[in-house]
Amino acid sequence: MSLMTRKVEAPNDDKRWRIVQATMQRNGYSRDALIETLHTVQESFGFLDTDSLRFVGESLRVPLSQVYGVSTFYHLFSLKPAGKHTCVMCTGTACYIKGISAMMADIKKNYGVKAGETSADGNLSLLTARCLGSCGLAPVAVFDGDVVGKLTSSEANKRLQRWADDDA
Repeated sequence: MSLMTRKVEAPNDDKRWRIVQATMQRNGYSRDALIETLHTVQESFGFLDTDSLRFVGESLRVPLSQVYGVSTFYHLFSLKPAGKHTCVMCTGTACYIKGISAMMADIKKNYGVKAGETSADGNLSLLTARCLGSCGLAPVAVFDGDVVGKLTSSEANKRLQRWADDDA
């Protein structure tokens, strides 16, 4: 059996695995297709779970340790399902100096979610980014894709409370 025809059983019969398999096949099941394949899994399922990491590793003949290493190195990959709403806080130097860490502490206190985690109710994912490229607007956060500069703790809490109220 050549590498071109290597076929590993998908974790389940979900049709989205066909999209993942098509990505691997298009790349000849090459180890070099690891990142592209992981992106396809994340786009298809929203995150990378253990079964998907194993499947990709076996299919591309990449050790699980390497697949895990790549998936945890790049911040675009997530090993947990995202919440209904996402707040990305910039932790770059300008934002740090302007108090983003205090805002994150407020969010943890008020909403029970730490950076890199999703709330127990699945409503809010609180993420961080090393830099959002808007240093002149520091502190900056992205609320469900909406970039907010010169953010205050009060504004952050207002936005998060709106999400909590909408989902109550």
